[in-house]
Amino acid sequence: MRHVSKVQVLQDYRLELTFDDGVRGVVDLSNLLGKGVFASWRDYHFFDQVQIGSSGELVWGSQIDLCPDSLYLKATGKKPEDIFPAFRHEPSHA
Repeated sequence: MRHVSKVQVLQDYRLELTFDDGVRGVVDLSNLLGKGVFASWRDYHFFDQVQIGSSGELVWGSQIDLCPDSLYLKATGKKPEDIFPAFRHEPSHA
């Protein structure tokens, strides 16, 4: 499991993230804007208040949190099986 160690807010609902393994990347969260709990992001000042939670996730108050693993995948373009070897499909033999 990865953890976000640094976050910087960029324009247009993008974040530059640094992870605990040193990997850096930019994630675009604009596709979430206005949907469900993300409606509160319409107030850009609220979006700008992002913090890193105790488990390395991103949090906005007590209302929103985003999983660091999903952010890592989004920032790196990797697939789940690339960082979680157990997800690799291995054929079973009868």
